[in-house]
Amino acid sequence: MSGGLNAQLVSMAPIILMVVLFYFLMIRPQQKRQKEHQAQINAVKRGDNIVLSSGLLGKVVRVEDKEVGVEIAQGVTVKVMKGMIAEVRSKGEPAPANDPKS
Repeated sequence: MSGGLNAQLVSMAPIILMVVLFYFLMIRPQQKRQKEHQAQINAVKRGDNIVLSSGLLGKVVRVEDKEVGVEIAQGVTVKVMKGMIAEVRSKGEPAPANDPKS
């Protein structure tokens, strides 16, 4: 009887090994990235440059519980749900103006 049990365990070992491997290679890193992204979104503050999931770039001008005010052009501010923030970039130096000098 124990010979049949051992044979069953040996035949199931590759499946169990694949499940464990799948967890460590796929699920665990994804959970870690998700937690880091959530922490980034929760730490967003006024003046941060962000990238939205649509690819739109903007600067945070107002932070609320579930929404942020994002300036996408000079004088143009939109309200965005925090969940739509794909990336929070650090507050950097302002880019030089491309206007021709007169």
